Amino acid sequence: MNDSSWGVPQPNAGYWGPPDQGSAPSAMPRPGDGQMSAYDVSVPVHGVGGDASQTRPMPIVSDPGGPGGAGDGRDGRRRPEGPGFTDPAGPPGDPQSHGRQGPEHTPRQPAAPSPAPAPSGEGKKRAGRDLRAAIGVGLGLGAVILAALFFYKPAFLGVIVVAVVVGLWELSSRLRERKGIRVPLVPLALGGAAMTIAGYVRGAEGAWVAMALTALAVLAWRMTQPPADYLRDVTAGLFAAFYVPFLATFVALMLAADDGPRRVLTFLILTVVSDTGAYAVGWRFGRHKLAPRISPGKTREGLIGAVSFAMVAGALCTQFLIEDGIWWQGLLLGLAVAASATLGDLGESMMKRDLGIKDMGTLLPGHGGIMDRLDSLLPTAPVVWLLLVIFVGAG
Repeated sequence: MNDSSWGVPQPNAGYWGPPDQGSAPSAMPRPGDGQMSAYDVSVPVHGVGGDASQTRPMPIVSDPGGPGGAGDGRDGRRRPEGPGFTDPAGPPGDPQSHGRQGPEHTPRQPAAPSPAPAPSGEGKKRAGRDLRAAIGVGLGLGAVILAALFFYKPAFLGVIVVAVVVGLWELSSRLRERKGIRVPLVPLALGGAAMTIAGYVRGAEGAWVAMALTALAVLAWRMTQPPADYLRDVTAGLFAAFYVPFLATFVALMLAADDGPRRVLTFLILTVVSDTGAYAVGWRFGRHKLAPRISPGKTREGLIGAVSFAMVAGALCTQFLIEDGIWWQGLLLGLAVAASATLGDLGESMMKRDLGIKDMGTLLPGHGGIMDRLDSLLPTAPVVWLLLVIFVGAG
């Protein structure tokens, strides 16, 4: 019989089905026992010795009566059970009972109830990273950046160059390890440094010229190797040149203005506040996924938090840090930063999913690699530079 022919488990009996209906079988005491056993009942077995009845031990199995009861599944008659009878199905829910004899098979105790699922907010309290290391590294980086930014502008330019070169190294290493793509790192590193310095010294035109020369260097450098996968490798190299050093050049363009340190500080504050607002609001109120196929941890509520925090911070920074800035311009600036930072974060999440990795590197404990910190900064840099030029000029 199939498992559906058995009744609902009874918690007070340990067996399946309601109490037996009809004439109850007479209990037979076991010799030497003095007490009635749950397995000792007399069951008439028809067809053995004419009209004679034979008593055989069997487990108590209730019959709800009627079709579909604990009988043969059709007319409610009970199947004979005992030492001479083998039930091919066994008790319901026990796939290991095939071929076992009735009295030797002790009914299985009901399974312990599974623990209740944790509240939806429990799993969000663990970020999966070393929080102390992340805070320590973040504070250290912040101190180095602020010291270089406000004490000597060329020193901060050097910080940008180092971040670009390390980011290119992480990206090219992951592409080679996971996809077998051979990105020409030497021309990319030299061209990326030149691009950043040219943007600071010669402005946007210098950055464009350096980008063109870097692309030509990537094409020529890859020619020194076999032609197999040439198009794939140079395409990845051009993408890396645009994604890391060219976008970082806009930070150098902001730095070159008369109030450059304040513009760069506004750019950094808005990006960090946007990420913080997204995390804080998403952790506390996040219920609806923003892009589950790309980044399951991001929620629409978190995006609302990013926009709200960034707009407030933008209004304050534009009013008090940017010369000739007006608070309503900061609202627009914060909205644009929240959008670009979110897209940049999703873009790198897409790349890491394609590569099958969690982080781009391990250089920064608690954070991953340099590229894991630049994911939202890089696409935000040209947005902030352009809007500040529109609102208050190039400076």
